[in-house]
Amino acid sequence: MKKYKHSEITPEQIYNKRRKFIKSIGLGVGSLSLSSIPFLNNAYSQNKNELTSYKDITTYNNYYEFGTGKGDPFKNSQEFVTKPWSVTIEGEVDNPITLSAEEIISLFPSEERIYKLRCVEGWSMVIPWMGFSLSKLLSKVSIKNTAKFVEFESVYDPEQMKGQRYPVLNWPYREGLRIDEAMHPITTVVTGLYGKALPNQNGAPLRIFVPWKYGFKSAKAIVKIKLVENIPTSSWMRSSPREYGFYSNVNPNVSHPRWSQATERVIGEGILSPRIETEMFNGYGDEVANLYSGMDLKLSLIHI
Repeated sequence: MKKYKHSEITPEQIYNKRRKFIKSIGLGVGSLSLSSIPFLNNAYSQNKNELTSYKDITTYNNYYEFGTGKGDPFKNSQEFVTKPWSVTIEGEVDNPITLSAEEIISLFPSEERIYKLRCVEGWSMVIPWMGFSLSKLLSKVSIKNTAKFVEFESVYDPEQMKGQRYPVLNWPYREGLRIDEAMHPITTVVTGLYGKALPNQNGAPLRIFVPWKYGFKSAKAIVKIKLVENIPTSSWMRSSPREYGFYSNVNPNVSHPRWSQATERVIGEGILSPRIETEMFNGYGDEVANLYSGMDLKLSLIHI
C-alpha cells in the first residue's frame, strides 16, 4: 500500500485540532504533561482525497451494546460514563497489571493514524484515528513464551448499555488475535479520532483497531486483555460459527456465506455512487501478508 505524506491526505483543519485533542485527553489526567504527547505522522490510506466525515464516522456504527441499528450507538451512548475506567492485562504474563485509561494515555504517546475500516457487511470508511501500537502496551507485562493468542474483553454494563439487556450476542463482547498479529505495529489502541477524544459510540475510552481485518475484529471499550495459550472463541464465532471465523482477514476472493466481499460501498458517497473493489488485507498487504505465509487464504471465513 502506498503511504502518503500527512499534508497529502489530511485536511488542514485537522492539524489545527491537534492541540485541542491533547487538551481534551489531558483533562483530569493530573500530572500528564501536554507537551509529552507528540503526534507522529503514521498515515496510511487507500484514498488520499477523501476522509470520511466526522458526522458519518460518529453516526453510522455497529455497536450492538447500544442497539442493532446504525444510528442506535450515537442515540443511546451519549450518557455513557467512561470515568473511572481501567484495563487489566493478565494471563500468560509475568507481570499482570491494571492501568487506568488516564495512565495508559499518559504512558503511551498518541499519534495520528489514517486507516481504512472495512466492515464485513460490505462498506468502508477512511478514519483519522488517534492512538498507539498495542505492542507498546503489551510490553509492560513481560509475555511468557506459552502465550500464543490475545483475547480482548469489552465492558459489560447493561444498566448503561441497553443492547446488553438482550441476548443478541453472548456478552461481554470478546475478540482475539494471534500473538504476532497483536504485536504488529499497525495494530492500534485507539484513543481518539479526527483530533478529538474518542466518542462513546466509537468505543470510548479505549478500543482496538486492526486495519487489515473486518471491523468486528476490533473490540470497543476494552476492560481486559488476556494472553492465552489456546485460540479464543470470539463473540461472533460463538454466535454464528459458520459465518465468522477467528482470522477474518479482509479478502475479496472469499465471500461471506450470504454475500460477496469483492466490492464495498464507501460511506459518505451518494447512494448512486459505484462500489469500489475491495483489496486483499484491506490494502495493507505490504505490511501484513508475511504473517500468513503458507496459509491457504482461499479457505472459508471460518478459517481465515
